[in-house]
Amino acid sequence: MMGQRQHVVLLIFSAFLLFQTSNAHNITRLLAKHPSLSTFNHYLTLTHLAPEINRRTTITVLALDNAAMSSLLDKNPSIYTIKNILSLHVLLDYFGAKKLHQIRNGTALAATMFQATGVAPGVSGFVNITDFKGGKVGFGAEDNGGSLNSFFVKSVEELPYNISVIQISKALPSVVAEAPTPGPSELNITGIMSAHGCKVFADTLLANPEAMGTYEDNVNGGLTVFCPMDDPFKAFLPKYKNLTASKKASFLEFFGVPVYQSLSMLKSNNGLMNTLATDGASKFDFTVQNEGEEVTLKTRVNTAKITGTLIDEQPVAIYTIDKVLLPKELFKAALSPAPAPAPEEAADAPKGSKSKTKSKSKTKSKAAPTPDSDSPAESPDDDPADQVADDDNAAMCFGAERLAVVGLSLLLVFFLL
Repeated sequence: MMGQRQHVVLLIFSAFLLFQTSNAHNITRLLAKHPSLSTFNHYLTLTHLAPEINRRTTITVLALDNAAMSSLLDKNPSIYTIKNILSLHVLLDYFGAKKLHQIRNGTALAATMFQATGVAPGVSGFVNITDFKGGKVGFGAEDNGGSLNSFFVKSVEELPYNISVIQISKALPSVVAEAPTPGPSELNITGIMSAHGCKVFADTLLANPEAMGTYEDNVNGGLTVFCPMDDPFKAFLPKYKNLTASKKASFLEFFGVPVYQSLSMLKSNNGLMNTLATDGASKFDFTVQNEGEEVTLKTRVNTAKITGTLIDEQPVAIYTIDKVLLPKELFKAALSPAPAPAPEEAADAPKGSKSKTKSKSKTKSKAAPTPDSDSPAESPDDDPADQVADDDNAAMCFGAERLAVVGLSLLLVFFLL
């Protein structure tokens, strides 16, 4: 009986470990075991595609050996064009060697990471996979006239249904992916914003040489911009015009981050983010939060949501947001007076909350400021409602995790008895 229980315990513990590690993979480590793919591995790192691959699950990498990479590099493409070409070799689905020879109807169309960037027009970011008679499998970019001139060589690494690395005979030719890509210094970031619903913000930025210069200085090293859409920014302009010259520059710089952040990076990271306006004691930061596919930016004043991607190509990313995000250094949160509790409720109210409410009512006895005011933000010691809510949510998540661990421990103890 004891042996059976121990066996069950081992099975449960093994399943727990498998659950913990099932989503972990590192493409550079997988490829490092194969010297013939070292050049391909190097350029995945150089183009920053490696971390993008590591953040995704259910993915297939079409690897090229050193000879195939040499033929590709002989054309002297820019690093930005190389990124586009290699991103076409990352399929957003799992294709192990077995699945390649079991494709329904003998052919499949797979989306790629190149398609996911939004740069590829139409279906040019898709790859056609065809299983020929005799076990031969061909690959071709969908914009290549249906030509399948690259073939399956071997399976390199497979973590079933998570990541598959297979070697193909040559790079997939694609007119769109191979097109010369302008370097970051040649990008017209305000032109991109103006053409996609952020013209008012772009025009305001162009009219402020100090802020515009800061953006331009950071393009080559990495830049992420969160531009408010035209309607909310146009409604905000009267308040912007009331700011002093230095505050106008800081406010505009607040919408830029001095590092490249792809959308997948933003979706996988939570926490504070510095901006172009961050300078010592002047924090001018905001908090990135994500839930599923939705990414929000929060300050102590308000919250904005990312609604679209204008460009996402290392080292520049530009996203649209649905509101004008307000830095706490320039604006105060609007305080909504809480309704007076009924007499029978007052006795039951926690003393801590009551004293805190009283303290706030004393300090805010004068007219409460609104987000429109051009005044310093509240002290960091004051916890706005959304910050308190976030802390409560975090506590609940942490509590749930602890409960799960305790439950598993009790189950193990039960089977050991």
